[in-house]
Amino acid sequence: MARAQSRYVCQSCGASVLRWEGQCRGCGAWNTLVETVVREAPRPHASAAAPFGGAAAPVPLSHADASAPIRTPVGIGELDRVLGGGLVAGSVVLLGGEPGIGKSTLLLQVAAGIAAGAGVLYATGEESSGQVRLRAQRLGLTSGRVGDAVRVVAETGVGRIVDLAREERPGLLVVDSVQTVGSEELDGAPGSVGQVREVALRLMELAKGEGIPVVLVGHVTKDGTLAGPKTLEHLVDAVLSIEGDRSGALRLLRAAKNRFGSTEEVGVFEMGERGLAEVPDPARAFLGEHDGPAPGSVPAPVLEGTRPLMVEVQALAAPTAAPSPRRTASGVDPNRLALLVAVLGRRAGIGLAGHDVYANLAGGLAVDEPGLDLPLALALASSYRDRPLVAGTVAIGEVGLLGELRSVSGLERRLREAARLGFARAIVPRAGGRAPARVDALEVVTAGSLAEAIRLALAQGTGPADRER
Repeated sequence: MARAQSRYVCQSCGASVLRWEGQCRGCGAWNTLVETVVREAPRPHASAAAPFGGAAAPVPLSHADASAPIRTPVGIGELDRVLGGGLVAGSVVLLGGEPGIGKSTLLLQVAAGIAAGAGVLYATGEESSGQVRLRAQRLGLTSGRVGDAVRVVAETGVGRIVDLAREERPGLLVVDSVQTVGSEELDGAPGSVGQVREVALRLMELAKGEGIPVVLVGHVTKDGTLAGPKTLEHLVDAVLSIEGDRSGALRLLRAAKNRFGSTEEVGVFEMGERGLAEVPDPARAFLGEHDGPAPGSVPAPVLEGTRPLMVEVQALAAPTAAPSPRRTASGVDPNRLALLVAVLGRRAGIGLAGHDVYANLAGGLAVDEPGLDLPLALALASSYRDRPLVAGTVAIGEVGLLGELRSVSGLERRLREAARLGFARAIVPRAGGRAPARVDALEVVTAGSLAEAIRLALAQGTGPADRER
């Protein structure tokens, strides 16, 4: 029988000691000793010729098994879209997000979807079984087949959770959360680096060996990254995150890693009394509601994976007497905002050196793509001159340091979505004349520079800034 014992192993050089020390004796590095389970197997007999780890033989790449993974849809279209079609048998999925964003709520709904065809084991280390039942009761999941098929256990020992899963062989194992579960073979408290890594390894062995999909809930730090060692993200097959403003209703589900699908898809949900509901038309979800065109507001078609979304880019330029004007961005890259402010002042005659500048994407969406350059620059120019865009106008394009406009990928797909939503005019980069003159009922206007795009975009009229000029 293999016996296990705890050692403190240096993450830099691999040296191990019996007790924690601040500095590694082997390489001199500080704070690199992590408690680790070291399993010592009995030495095989000298005549034994079996190789360590089995007797698997290498096969040519052309003959390797390329069968598609077996997926189980969870019954939530937006989640299945992000996962690539559903949960893969034997996969380990890590779900992260800020406290109160809806992680446990979403997983209860996932458990309900899986429970229609198989049992679910829900292991909670943060709440009691009664608290989980109260949440399920609010979601209407305690009656019928779901109420009987989802079995809840309040347990913080990974050994007990693994034993229960092997006994019951559920169609899904949920562990909420990985930072509250520990291994009895380690002395450290649950949530420590060694404990999180050991728990993840044990659950990964269970998933791969028994073919049971496992979903782990992960805490996040104050800067939004997943708590625990980076090894945790390397071990799992998919890393999902829920984003959004807790005071708002919209939630976004993204995949930072997915071994069985794309990482570019996004799921859009709305938090309600009965949990997270799929948004029927995500393309409209991030558009603001105005009585008419407003200065500083520019609709922009963006691509999230294969899905085009319409977002409202909002900007405000307010005069200030402070020596260092503010540059505040929400949902867009602050460095990109500073770059556009400089290009507007140098190449388009929009001097914002004496103005506080604020930029925001409506609905709490965060987008990091160059195609938002032109809408953001037009929103700043519109706010500075206090003149709205021509009614029904959208814009998309990248802005260079010389003030030139560059084309973006998937242009026709973006414009087709804008036409479907009722917009009548689009301003896009000229890009050598490759842009179509019309897409469906949408008139496409091309511009070669940022200054030209501003002239084409802003409605005729005089605002306060225009009268000063």
